Amino acid sequence: MISDIFLGLGMGFFIGAGCRWFDVPLPAPPKLVGALLVVAMTTGFLVTDYVLGTDMLVMAEIVK
Repeated sequence: MISDIFLGLGMGFFIGAGCRWFDVPLPAPPKLVGALLVVAMTTGFLVTDYVLGTDMLVMAEIVK
């Protein structure tokens, strides 16, 4: 779990550094509202993944 966090942070760092090095526009919104949109989308994705994952575990136990 913790290695996934460091892997994600490392990938984000290298993507940002690569965009800066090659003068590619940063693939993120430059405004606070846009950044909050990204956080909201990520949170929604994670919560939905958790809920669906929990439902799948419950269904797997019922089927057994």
